[in-house]
Amino acid sequence: MTAEEGVPEASGAEDVTRLTDAQRSLRAQMLATEHWSLLASRSTTQSEVLTRIAIFLTLVSVGLFALGVMGNATQFRGWFGVAALGVLLLLVLLGLITTVRVLNTGTEDLAHVLAMNRLRGAYLDLDPGIERYLIMSAADDDAGMRRTYFPFANRDRSQVLGSSMLLIVVVEAAITGLFVASLIIALSGWIGWAVAAGALVGLTTGALWMRRGYKAYRHALDTHQPLRRTSAAQPADRRAALPGPANAGGAAADAPVGKAAIHAPGLRRSRRTPPD
Repeated sequence: MTAEEGVPEASGAEDVTRLTDAQRSLRAQMLATEHWSLLASRSTTQSEVLTRIAIFLTLVSVGLFALGVMGNATQFRGWFGVAALGVLLLLVLLGLITTVRVLNTGTEDLAHVLAMNRLRGAYLDLDPGIERYLIMSAADDDAGMRRTYFPFANRDRSQVLGSSMLLIVVVEAAITGLFVASLIIALSGWIGWAVAAGALVGLTTGALWMRRGYKAYRHALDTHQPLRRTSAAQPADRRAALPGPANAGGAAADAPVGKAAIHAPGLRRSRRTPPD
Protein backbone atom coordinates (compact mmCIF):
# COMPACT_ATOMS: atom_id res chain seq x y z
CA MET A 1 0.00 0.00 0.00
CA THR A 2 1.11 3.57 -0.60
CA ALA A 3 1.23 6.63 1.60
CA GLU A 4 -1.75 8.08 -0.25
CA GLU A 5 -3.87 5.23 1.10
CA GLY A 6 -3.30 6.35 4.68
CA VAL A 7 -0.62 3.91 5.83
CA PRO A 8 2.76 4.73 7.36
CA GLU A 9 5.49 5.58 4.87
CA ALA A 10 8.06 3.69 6.95
CA SER A 11 6.06 0.42 6.86
CA GLY A 12 5.55 0.51 10.62
CA ALA A 13 2.62 -1.89 10.42
CA GLU A 14 4.80 -4.59 8.81
CA ASP A 15 7.40 -4.13 11.55
CA VAL A 16 4.78 -4.63 14.28
CA THR A 17 3.71 -8.02 12.88
CA ARG A 18 7.12 -9.42 13.77
CA LEU A 19 6.84 -8.42 17.44
CA THR A 20 5.91 -10.83 20.22
CA ASP A 21 3.07 -10.06 22.62
CA ALA A 22 5.57 -8.95 25.27
CA GLN A 23 7.26 -6.62 22.82
CA ARG A 24 3.91 -5.19 21.76
CA SER A 25 2.99 -4.55 25.38
CA LEU A 26 6.32 -2.85 26.03
CA ARG A 27 5.97 -0.68 22.94
CA ALA A 28 2.45 0.34 23.98
CA GLN A 29 3.75 1.39 27.42
CA MET A 30 6.56 3.43 25.89
CA LEU A 31 4.18 5.14 23.48
CA ALA A 32 1.75 5.93 26.31
CA THR A 33 4.57 7.43 28.37
CA GLU A 34 5.59 9.65 25.47
CA HIS A 35 1.96 10.63 24.93
CA TRP A 36 1.56 11.71 28.56
CA SER A 37 4.82 13.63 28.34
CA LEU A 38 3.55 15.55 25.31
CA LEU A 39 0.24 16.26 27.05
CA ALA A 40 2.06 17.61 30.10
CA SER A 41 4.35 19.77 27.98
CA ARG A 42 1.42 21.16 25.99
CA SER A 43 -0.58 21.91 29.14
CA THR A 44 2.39 23.64 30.79
CA THR A 45 3.08 25.75 27.70
CA GLN A 46 -0.56 26.81 27.37
CA SER A 47 -0.78 27.69 31.05
CA GLU A 48 2.42 29.74 30.89
CA VAL A 49 1.40 31.74 27.82
CA LEU A 50 -2.08 32.44 29.21
CA THR A 51 -0.45 33.78 32.35
CA ARG A 52 1.79 36.00 30.24
CA ILE A 53 -1.23 37.29 28.33
CA ALA A 54 -3.09 38.04 31.57
CA ILE A 55 -0.08 39.91 32.99
CA PHE A 56 0.31 42.00 29.83
CA LEU A 57 -3.38 42.94 29.66
CA THR A 58 -3.30 43.85 33.35
CA LEU A 59 -0.29 46.10 32.81
CA VAL A 60 -1.98 47.77 29.84
CA SER A 61 -5.07 48.49 31.95
CA VAL A 62 -2.99 49.81 34.86
CA GLY A 63 -0.80 51.90 32.56
CA LEU A 64 -3.71 53.58 30.79
CA PHE A 65 -5.46 54.18 34.11
CA ALA A 66 -2.27 55.73 35.50
CA LEU A 67 -2.09 58.07 32.50
CA GLY A 68 -5.62 59.23 33.21
CA VAL A 69 -4.83 59.89 36.85
CA MET A 70 -1.63 61.77 35.98
CA GLY A 71 -3.48 63.77 33.35
CA ASN A 72 -6.03 64.95 35.89
CA ALA A 73 -3.30 65.80 38.37
CA THR A 74 -1.18 67.78 35.90
CA GLN A 75 -3.98 69.10 33.65
CA PHE A 76 -2.09 67.32 30.84
CA ARG A 77 0.73 69.84 31.09
CA GLY A 78 4.34 69.95 32.27
CA TRP A 79 5.92 66.57 32.79
CA PHE A 80 2.81 64.64 31.72
CA GLY A 81 4.00 64.29 28.10
CA VAL A 82 7.31 62.73 29.11
CA ALA A 83 5.62 60.40 31.60
CA ALA A 84 3.00 59.35 29.04
CA LEU A 85 5.63 58.54 26.43
CA GLY A 86 7.60 56.53 28.99
CA VAL A 87 4.56 54.48 30.04
CA LEU A 88 3.51 53.83 26.44
CA LEU A 89 7.03 52.85 25.44
CA LEU A 90 7.16 50.37 28.31
CA LEU A 91 3.82 48.88 27.24
CA VAL A 92 5.04 48.60 23.64
CA LEU A 93 8.13 46.69 24.75
CA LEU A 94 6.14 44.39 27.03
CA GLY A 95 3.69 43.79 24.20
CA LEU A 96 6.55 42.96 21.86
CA ILE A 97 7.86 40.32 24.24
CA THR A 98 4.38 38.89 24.87
CA THR A 99 3.48 38.74 21.18
CA VAL A 100 6.70 36.91 20.32
CA ARG A 101 5.97 34.38 23.04
CA VAL A 102 2.38 33.88 21.88
CA LEU A 103 3.47 33.25 18.28
CA ASN A 104 6.19 30.85 19.42
CA THR A 105 3.64 29.02 21.54
CA GLY A 106 1.44 28.56 18.49
CA THR A 107 4.29 26.83 16.66
CA GLU A 108 5.07 24.69 19.72
CA ASP A 109 1.42 23.66 20.01
CA LEU A 110 1.45 22.68 16.35
CA ALA A 111 4.48 20.46 17.02
CA HIS A 112 2.72 18.85 19.99
CA VAL A 113 -0.36 18.08 17.89
CA LEU A 114 1.69 16.56 15.08
CA ALA A 115 3.66 14.46 17.58
CA MET A 116 0.50 13.12 19.23
CA ASN A 117 -0.99 12.37 15.82
CA ARG A 118 2.12 10.33 15.06
CA LEU A 119 1.67 8.40 18.30
CA ARG A 120 -1.93 7.61 17.37
CA GLY A 121 -0.56 6.20 14.14
CA ALA A 122 1.72 3.97 16.18
CA TYR A 123 -1.29 2.80 18.21
CA LEU A 124 -3.03 1.87 14.97
CA ASP A 125 0.01 -0.16 13.92
CA LEU A 126 -0.34 -2.14 17.15
CA ASP A 127 -4.12 -2.54 16.88
CA PRO A 128 -5.77 -1.33 13.63
CA GLY A 129 -9.21 -2.12 15.07
CA ILE A 130 -9.21 0.96 17.32
CA GLU A 131 -9.30 3.40 14.40
CA ARG A 132 -13.09 3.70 14.44
CA TYR A 133 -12.95 4.93 18.05
CA LEU A 134 -10.46 7.74 17.43
CA ILE A 135 -12.00 11.19 17.06
CA MET A 136 -8.68 12.91 16.40
CA SER A 137 -6.50 12.07 13.42
CA ALA A 138 -3.75 9.46 13.36
CA ALA A 139 -1.99 11.11 10.39
CA ASP A 140 0.80 13.58 11.15
CA ASP A 141 0.41 15.63 7.97
CA ASP A 142 -1.32 18.94 7.25
CA ALA A 143 -4.76 17.40 6.76
CA GLY A 144 -4.37 15.28 9.90
CA MET A 145 -3.37 18.32 11.93
CA ARG A 146 -6.47 20.20 10.76
CA ARG A 147 -8.76 17.31 11.67
CA THR A 148 -7.26 17.12 15.15
CA TYR A 149 -7.71 20.84 15.74
CA PHE A 150 -11.22 20.87 14.21
CA PRO A 151 -12.67 17.33 14.38
CA PHE A 152 -16.33 18.28 13.86
CA ALA A 153 -16.10 21.38 11.65
CA ASN A 154 -14.13 22.82 8.79
CA ARG A 155 -11.62 25.48 9.70
CA ASP A 156 -12.75 29.03 8.84
CA ARG A 157 -11.78 32.60 9.68
CA SER A 158 -13.67 32.50 12.98
CA GLN A 159 -10.94 30.27 14.44
CA VAL A 160 -8.36 32.98 13.78
CA LEU A 161 -10.61 35.88 14.77
CA GLY A 162 -11.30 34.26 18.14
CA SER A 163 -7.71 33.26 18.91
CA SER A 164 -5.52 34.58 21.72
CA MET A 165 -2.86 35.39 19.14
CA LEU A 166 -5.11 37.89 17.33
CA LEU A 167 -6.14 39.44 20.66
CA ILE A 168 -2.54 40.17 21.61
CA VAL A 169 -1.66 41.35 18.10
CA VAL A 170 -4.55 43.84 18.14
CA VAL A 171 -3.63 45.17 21.58
CA GLU A 172 0.05 45.48 20.69
CA ALA A 173 -0.77 47.22 17.39
CA ALA A 174 -3.09 49.67 19.17
CA ILE A 175 -0.50 50.50 21.83
CA THR A 176 2.21 50.96 19.19
CA GLY A 177 -0.01 53.28 17.15
CA LEU A 178 -0.91 55.26 20.29
CA PHE A 179 2.76 55.66 21.17
CA VAL A 180 3.65 56.91 17.69
CA ALA A 181 0.72 59.37 17.69
CA SER A 182 1.68 60.66 21.15
CA LEU A 183 5.29 61.09 20.07
CA ILE A 184 4.29 63.15 17.01
CA ILE A 185 2.01 65.35 19.11
CA ALA A 186 4.76 65.90 21.66
CA LEU A 187 7.28 66.88 18.98
CA SER A 188 5.11 68.89 16.58
CA GLY A 189 1.64 69.35 18.02
CA TRP A 190 -0.02 68.24 14.76
CA ILE A 191 -3.02 66.24 15.91
CA GLY A 192 -4.29 65.33 12.44
CA TRP A 193 -0.96 63.99 11.25
CA ALA A 194 -0.52 62.22 14.58
CA VAL A 195 -3.85 60.38 14.27
CA ALA A 196 -3.14 59.39 10.65
CA ALA A 197 0.39 58.21 11.44
CA GLY A 198 -0.75 56.32 14.54
CA ALA A 199 -3.48 54.51 12.60
CA LEU A 200 -1.07 53.64 9.79
CA VAL A 201 1.58 52.35 12.18
CA GLY A 202 -1.00 50.34 14.12
CA LEU A 203 -2.40 48.65 11.02
CA THR A 204 1.08 47.96 9.66
CA THR A 205 2.21 46.49 12.96
CA GLY A 206 -0.79 44.17 13.13
CA ALA A 207 -0.30 43.03 9.53
CA LEU A 208 3.41 42.33 10.07
CA TRP A 209 2.73 40.29 13.21
CA MET A 210 0.07 38.23 11.42
CA ARG A 211 2.42 37.65 8.51
CA ARG A 212 5.18 36.52 10.86
CA GLY A 213 2.82 34.11 12.60
CA TYR A 214 1.65 32.60 9.32
CA LYS A 215 5.20 32.20 8.02
CA ALA A 216 6.25 30.41 11.21
CA TYR A 217 3.21 28.14 10.91
CA ARG A 218 3.94 27.27 7.28
CA HIS A 219 7.66 26.78 7.96
CA ALA A 220 6.88 24.24 10.68
CA LEU A 221 4.58 22.29 8.36
CA ASP A 222 6.92 22.47 5.37
CA THR A 223 9.94 21.20 7.33
CA HIS A 224 8.00 18.42 9.03
CA GLN A 225 8.25 14.97 7.41
CA PRO A 226 5.06 12.99 8.18
CA LEU A 227 5.19 9.24 8.67
CA ARG A 228 1.50 8.71 7.96
CA ARG A 229 -0.54 10.72 5.48
CA THR A 230 -4.28 11.25 5.40
CA SER A 231 -5.97 9.00 2.86
CA ALA A 232 -7.75 10.77 0.02
CA ALA A 233 -10.64 8.36 0.56
CA GLN A 234 -11.03 9.25 4.23
CA PRO A 235 -13.78 11.72 5.22
CA ALA A 236 -12.91 15.28 6.18
CA ASP A 237 -14.36 14.73 9.65
CA ARG A 238 -14.87 11.70 11.88
CA ARG A 239 -18.64 11.31 11.52
CA ALA A 240 -18.32 8.63 8.84
CA ALA A 241 -15.82 6.68 10.96
CA LEU A 242 -17.98 6.59 14.11
CA PRO A 243 -19.84 3.37 14.95
CA GLY A 244 -23.23 3.28 13.27
CA PRO A 245 -25.41 1.46 10.75
CA ALA A 246 -23.60 3.00 7.78
CA ASN A 247 -20.24 1.76 9.04
CA ALA A 248 -21.14 -1.83 9.80
CA GLY A 249 -19.48 -2.97 6.57
CA GLY A 250 -16.00 -2.18 5.32
CA ALA A 251 -17.14 -0.43 2.12
CA ALA A 252 -19.63 1.78 3.94
CA ALA A 253 -16.96 3.03 6.33
CA ASP A 254 -15.00 4.50 3.43
CA ALA A 255 -18.00 6.24 1.85
CA PRO A 256 -18.01 10.05 1.70
CA VAL A 257 -19.86 11.89 4.43
CA GLY A 258 -23.36 13.02 3.52
CA LYS A 259 -27.01 12.18 3.79
CA ALA A 260 -26.76 9.52 1.11
CA ALA A 261 -23.72 7.88 2.69
CA ILE A 262 -25.20 7.82 6.21
CA HIS A 263 -28.92 7.21 5.80
CA ALA A 264 -29.69 6.09 2.26
CA PRO A 265 -28.23 2.54 2.31
CA GLY A 266 -30.50 1.41 5.13
CA LEU A 267 -33.51 3.12 3.60
CA ARG A 268 -32.93 1.51 0.19
CA ARG A 269 -32.60 -1.92 1.76
CA SER A 270 -35.84 -1.46 3.71
CA ARG A 271 -37.71 -0.46 0.55
CA ARG A 272 -36.38 -3.32 -1.58
CA THR A 273 -36.95 -6.01 1.06
CA PRO A 274 -40.65 -6.36 1.88
CA PRO A 275 -41.57 -7.69 5.32
CA ASP A 276 -42.22 -11.43 5.59
